[in-house]
Amino acid sequence: MDEKNVTVITVIHLLGFHIAPSITVLVFFLFLIFYCLTICGNLLIITLVSYSKSLHSPMYFLLSQLSVSDILLTTDVVPTMLYTLLENSTTVSVSECITQFYFFAATESLECLLLTAMSYDRYVAICKPLHYTMLMNHQFCWITVIISWSLSFLAVLIYTLTISTLQFCGPNIIDHFFCDLDPILQLSCSDTTIVQLEAMSLSVLFAVIPFFIIIVSYVYIVITIFEIPSITGRQKVFSTCSSHLTVVSIFYGTIVCVYLIPSRGQSGDITKFLSLLYTVATPLLNPIIYSLRNKELKQVAGKISYNFLNLNVKTHISSFFLSWWCLS
Repeated sequence: MDEKNVTVITVIHLLGFHIAPSITVLVFFLFLIFYCLTICGNLLIITLVSYSKSLHSPMYFLLSQLSVSDILLTTDVVPTMLYTLLENSTTVSVSECITQFYFFAATESLECLLLTAMSYDRYVAICKPLHYTMLMNHQFCWITVIISWSLSFLAVLIYTLTISTLQFCGPNIIDHFFCDLDPILQLSCSDTTIVQLEAMSLSVLFAVIPFFIIIVSYVYIVITIFEIPSITGRQKVFSTCSSHLTVVSIFYGTIVCVYLIPSRGQSGDITKFLSLLYTVATPLLNPIIYSLRNKELKQVAGKISYNFLNLNVKTHISSFFLSWWCLS
C-alpha cells in the first residue's frame, strides 16, 4: 500500500452491543451485578484459602491463583463494556486497545496453564495417591505458579509488542465490546503474517498442548475410576474432579467456538455472545461451581460466618452491659 495514501488512525471506536435503548439500563445493571458477584466470589475463595489451614493444599492453592486470574480478566474487559453500554459506544486510543488485549490474552493464557496444573493435581491424587505428597509438594506448586505467571505475561508481551509495530489505517471501528485479536488485525494496513504466525505458535503453546495434557490426565483418571469396584467409591472419587472438569468444559468449549470455527460463518452478535461466556460467565461461574460442589469450602465459609456472627453478638452484649453499668 502506498504510504502517502495511508491515513494512520490514533483512536478506535468500540461499538459494543446493539440493543434497544429501553433495556440499556437494565442490561447495564445486570452486567454490573455479574461483575460485583465475580469479584466478591473470587475474593471469597482467595480469603478462605488464605484463612483456613485445612485449605492449604495444592488443589486450593491453584484454585486461589485461578481466582486471581479471573479477577484480572473480568476487570480488564467488563468496565469498558459497561461504559460502552451507557454511551452506546466508546473511544479508546490504539495503545489502550492493544494494552487491553495484552492483559486479556495474558490472563487467558494463564488460565489455560492453571487449569492444566489442576488437572495434573487431580491425576496424581487419583492415580498415584501414595506419591501425592512427594509429587505435589509446596515447592513444586510455587514453581508451577511462578512459571505459569511469568511465561504467560512474558510470551504475550513479546507478541503484543509485535502488534504495536503494525500500522493501523482504519476504518477505526471495532464492532465488539473489547479489543480482541481479529478485530485489531482487521484495522491494520501492514503485513500481519508474522503476527498470525506468532498467534498460532502461542495458541499451540497455551491452548492445544495444555488441552492435550488435560485430556490425557482425564483418560487415566477415568480408567482408574472404573477400576474401583464399588459404585459409591467411584462417585466419591469422581466428585473430587467434577468441578474442574465442568470449568474446563465451559472454558475450552467457548474458546473452540470463537477461535477455531471460521468467523465468516458467525454473525457479530454470536461472536459477542460466545465472547461473553469466557470473559464474563466463566469468571462468575468458577467460584460458584467450586463452592457448590466442595464440602471443605462450605465448611470453612460456614465456620468463618459463625465466628463473625458470634463475635458481633458478644460485642453487642458487652456494649449493652457497659451502657447499663454506666447508667446505673
